[in-house]
Amino acid sequence: MARIRYGPRSDTEIKAAREAAARLPDIWSTGVTALWETDPDAVAAVLPPPLEPPARPLVRAAVSTVALRGYPLGAGSVAVAARHDGRDGWYPLVMPMTHERALTGGREVFGEPKKLGEVVIEREGATLRARLSRHGIDFLAVRGTVSGALPLPPESERLDFYFKFLPGVDGTGFDAAPVLVHCTRTERVRRLEAVTGEVVLRESAYDPVADLPVLRPAGITFGERAGTQHGRVVARVPAEALLPYIHQRYDDAHQILDGPPEGSTQ
Repeated sequence: MARIRYGPRSDTEIKAAREAAARLPDIWSTGVTALWETDPDAVAAVLPPPLEPPARPLVRAAVSTVALRGYPLGAGSVAVAARHDGRDGWYPLVMPMTHERALTGGREVFGEPKKLGEVVIEREGATLRARLSRHGIDFLAVRGTVSGALPLPPESERLDFYFKFLPGVDGTGFDAAPVLVHCTRTERVRRLEAVTGEVVLRESAYDPVADLPVLRPAGITFGERAGTQHGRVVARVPAEALLPYIHQRYDDAHQILDGPPEGSTQ
């Protein structure tokens, strides 16, 4: 009988897949990173407990492209600075990806708020344009001029905070207590250039980053980066603390928060 592909994989196949993943070469991305100071009250408002507001209300936007295992991938992120247990890090609010493959691991393993979207970087000489789009709306755009090379920074670590959870099947909460994940990213840079330009935020009901206005620009760079990441669960989070923020993850929160009609068997 021909192999049934939905059937179980053998221990040998599972081991081979893990070993192949461990031997992956460095994957270098090319992209734009923009930082700005925003309204501290807005940052505090988007942070679910136990995350706390930072000393400096920063927003970090990243727009990058990478050749991932032979096909191009666009990856974006908009995150606010945050603190937990005395450690500074970033809390991403939205992470557009151009392919489903890039969604699965980060979203299901780490709890990353990844969604399908459009990620574009265009460079013509010194002129640079980048944007993040969903539902036909360019909710974030960076435009400017590459103005010169910068010294390469040493290898560094960045901490990201994620909440991993499964909405309850009855639509009233979660199937189990949500967890807070610390994800540590080790990053290397092999090219870095300064950009003189601006960040433009546009209104979107689906990705309302316009609520985090650019009050003081804190720098834009263009470069090539590679890195690795590992995560760990650091805390269980009470459902009632996270439930008011669940809409951050979904375009239509009613789809998650509304339970089945009374008496329904579905």
